[in-house]
Amino acid sequence: MNDLHYQGSGPYCYTHSLSMMLGSGAPGTAVLETLTGSPFGMQLVGGALPFFDPFGWDPEIGIGDALAALGWTADTVSEEDPDAAFARLAEGLADGPVMIGPVEMGHLRYQPGMTGPIGADHYLVALAVDSETVTVHDPQGYPYARLPRTEFAAAWRAETVAYGKPHTLRTNFVPHTVVDEDAAIVASLPRAAAWLGGENGAGLPPGSLGNADAALSLAERIEAGLDADSRGQLVHFAVRVGARRLADAAACLRRVDHGAAAEIAATQARSVGSLQYDLVAGNDVTAAATLRTLAPTYEELRRALTAS
Repeated sequence: MNDLHYQGSGPYCYTHSLSMMLGSGAPGTAVLETLTGSPFGMQLVGGALPFFDPFGWDPEIGIGDALAALGWTADTVSEEDPDAAFARLAEGLADGPVMIGPVEMGHLRYQPGMTGPIGADHYLVALAVDSETVTVHDPQGYPYARLPRTEFAAAWRAETVAYGKPHTLRTNFVPHTVVDEDAAIVASLPRAAAWLGGENGAGLPPGSLGNADAALSLAERIEAGLDADSRGQLVHFAVRVGARRLADAAACLRRVDHGAAAEIAATQARSVGSLQYDLVAGNDVTAAATLRTLAPTYEELRRALTAS
């Protein structure tokens, strides 16, 4: 299959937020997403919650890895006290936009249908704050969105987000080393291979699985009758972002002459993307078969990345 590189919408909140903070010279989102390490694995958290990202990975780890690969630093601060957090936010905004997250998306009531916590993490960029409101660029599709300060505070506490700390913000994004994009991709590949090794899940809940084990277990769960929450997680988020980040990784691998690894990642992208219709339409036998085909490709990709 002749792959056309996907361009379009998708849940790339931390990548788009990071791109805004890096400014006009930022790498494309495909490069940024790949540098976070997110495409290189799969996890089933607690044996139940599926993500097409590495075992033990989360966006906080990925943001740090991407900045380091590009030769940038940023000041990351979390405050337990909300008043101290808002004071620090106002201080940061005096020098420019501030990256915020993780936040609980369900409290962002400018998004239609959001009426309370749903356990969904999100990132955005704060532009202004006053005694009444906070103005943000939300990469979900809401530029210059305004939110009452009390509702922003509820989101920013991130009490229902499974990782990170309350009231986390990033400021003072500074490039310390000039790193070519291709060089950054190449430098990130040993880390990608390590994620594919599946040895980073020590802090996850009991029953968590990674990579091939996660794919095979999810296949069994689908065949046994997947619960509504897990199916919703897959069709509204995990499949969409998983297929896109794998397609982006394939494009990045091609540009640094890792053709064999690129083809495996592209095959993974096609497999994950094909799950969308089957899971929505209830073609569970086909979806389970796709996951079983996907399972061995994680080790295949690890070997391809370490072969040269």
